[in-house]
Amino acid sequence: MNRPRPDSVAVAALLTMLVAFGPISTDMYLPSLPALVSDFASDVPTVQLTLSAFLVAFALSMLVYGPLSDRFGRRPVLIGAIAIYVLASIACALAPTIEALIVARTLQAVGCCAGPVLARAVVRDVYGRERAATVLSYMGTAMALAPAIGPVLGGWLQVVYGWQATFWVLTAFSGVALVGVLTMLDETNAHRNPDAMSVRGMLRSYKALLSHRGYVGYVATIAACYSIIFSFISGSSFVLIQVVGLTADVYGLCFAAMVIGYMSGTFISGRFGRRIGLDRLILAGAMISTAAGLAMAGFAWAGETHIETIVVPQVVAMLGVGLVFPNCQAGAIGPFPTMAGAASSLLGFSQMGVAAAVGLAIGVTFDGTARPMATAIALAAVLTLLSFRLIVWPVRQR
Repeated sequence: MNRPRPDSVAVAALLTMLVAFGPISTDMYLPSLPALVSDFASDVPTVQLTLSAFLVAFALSMLVYGPLSDRFGRRPVLIGAIAIYVLASIACALAPTIEALIVARTLQAVGCCAGPVLARAVVRDVYGRERAATVLSYMGTAMALAPAIGPVLGGWLQVVYGWQATFWVLTAFSGVALVGVLTMLDETNAHRNPDAMSVRGMLRSYKALLSHRGYVGYVATIAACYSIIFSFISGSSFVLIQVVGLTADVYGLCFAAMVIGYMSGTFISGRFGRRIGLDRLILAGAMISTAAGLAMAGFAWAGETHIETIVVPQVVAMLGVGLVFPNCQAGAIGPFPTMAGAASSLLGFSQMGVAAAVGLAIGVTFDGTARPMATAIALAAVLTLLSFRLIVWPVRQR
């Protein structure tokens, strides 16, 4: 069977869909979180475990999928992982208790994480470092449609059909992705590493990555930057629905506005990245996010909790995130063509591990105000700026 070229528009669309597995799996059911508390007669910290457990499993699985694909190839690993996701999504929809939902979400994460990890590795296989940054930026712009549409669709599904409908939609989404990989994606890994799955080989790869200051700096920046996103993901439904008083479908529209900010950042990055340079765009984005995060925290601590004091600063912060994220990914993975899978895995593990801790902290500290969420966003933005400016910038300017 003749498949599209690995750098074709069709394959780029499929890779965008695979990268979207992560955000669509977390964002689509956000409008249902308050309903899960009541439907399962549970509490906020327990329901938050459907997010935090997902991220922990997502992060740990990432450490395996990268080396696995370096050893056996990207395509077979993707096929197996997406099949797991399909089955786990069905289990989520049929979960009779909150505990069963947490377990099913954990299994869903095991299958889900292969999408973004291996899609980034495929991009590195096909494109060089600088061009990969441009491709990832444009993919980020298109991918942002998933979390933009996700909460809007999820809010409507919650109002009309209930939370189970969201997981049936995710089942269908993953089924389409599986068919796409089977019919469109050729193997792109031209540097199979027979030692990639050995304990010694994995430790050697991760040691080499962690001894590279630039890689460590980019990863620290990405982990902090993703915490800006996940702080909002973890707390916004409770703040905007329970505190501000929005309905689930209106909340979805607010979340979509935030994603427009991210899309704007990734579009600017893709349009001007090669002219300005990825590091300067990262620095600009970190500064923008820091200013917006501090503004939101200032409003929250002043007791000004309104839709505009939450959504507007987050939209601006997400514009900065759109400048940081794709360029940091390219900067981290670019120097390691023979370890692209391992580099992407460790990056994803760090990103999701930190986000899981942030999500758990916001669930535990939620006090009926916007203060915990806004403070977490501000701190994450400041750490994004410091990580890049103090670790990466001095090395890259030599």
